[in-house]
Amino acid sequence: MTVFGPDYGFGLYVHWPYCSKICPYCDFNVYAAKDRDNAPLIDAILKDISAHHQRFGGAHRLDTIYFGGGTPSLLLAGDIARIINHAQSLYGLGEKSEITLEANPNDLLGADLKSLHDAGVNRLSIGVQSLRDDALAFLGRDHDARTAVQAIESALPLFRSISIDLIYARPGQSSEDWSNELNDALQLGAPHLSLYELTIEERTAFGRRAARGDLVPMEDDAQADLYELTEDITRSAGLLAYEISNYAASPDYQSQHNLIYWRGGDWIGVGPGAHGRMSDGNARFALEAPRRPADYVSALESPGTFAALETALSPLDAARELLAMGLRPAEGIDRHRVESLTGCSLDSELVERFEGAGWLTQNGPVLALTRAGRLLADRIAAELAP
Repeated sequence: MTVFGPDYGFGLYVHWPYCSKICPYCDFNVYAAKDRDNAPLIDAILKDISAHHQRFGGAHRLDTIYFGGGTPSLLLAGDIARIINHAQSLYGLGEKSEITLEANPNDLLGADLKSLHDAGVNRLSIGVQSLRDDALAFLGRDHDARTAVQAIESALPLFRSISIDLIYARPGQSSEDWSNELNDALQLGAPHLSLYELTIEERTAFGRRAARGDLVPMEDDAQADLYELTEDITRSAGLLAYEISNYAASPDYQSQHNLIYWRGGDWIGVGPGAHGRMSDGNARFALEAPRRPADYVSALESPGTFAALETALSPLDAARELLAMGLRPAEGIDRHRVESLTGCSLDSELVERFEGAGWLTQNGPVLALTRAGRLLADRIAAELAP
């Protein structure tokens, strides 16, 4: 049995680290965008793709390319095309390969959407975050609700798929408020929604406010109620939860790139601070690029340099990661894949206990979380882990 690797998908993640404004809830590797020459970083990304090809070979065609950040919609369409074309020249892309660009509404309204489409982008993930102006101000966003709606409406006719990101479980948000906002989002007609509960991370502006007592996160029980309400509303609208935070109108609109992560596929990570997972025979490697843009560019100045920090995962670490990620999608994970890495069986009594509690289902060797279990995903994965 193949346990992990490109049989479960092969993708390229491109991290663009710059943002016109850094949001107070964000703890990603991001930096303020300034007037700067982007050419050195673009060139470094191209060299990094080549270095991965030299290190691991190019036997498999790319299923997906994902431009994330940061704010990759700040990139020129020509630079996006250069990256896509370079990856295609080394690995190849199929007609159905998914190429996603994360985008802010303001950038889309100011962009030539046809040029983005012609560059190869066929899916947009739009960082709407809210359709309420007061919430957008609280979240530190630089657009208003009207701009978000206009951006979605202008993009829908051009791209194969559109995803809308929203953040809920904000302090003081009521069930009625969230229900109305989510229904407004569904009316826009995007076939994919990514719906995230607000998480207060320690290193962020929100984290510092929470430490001072100036911001009080929503209680866990109230968040759980909103999560269940979210699933009720999306299901009624025909968008099913295919992962803990992601909802799609059909399998055709599921994020193929994210499924690579959850299924244990391989992906190249390029750009400052990007993470990747690559397989070489029976070995699994975690890869991380230098975080600071200047360090990243410097590390790739010499052609053929492999700049990423490369760590061989132990069978135990690989098994734990495979289980934790594999339980996230509704399709679940074949326990035999996890068990084959360590040579030890998962605790069947614990599996049966979780099944009896209504948190887990077993279909042959496949374990999958129930709706109730998705609320406890991290706990269940930690307790089941070998």
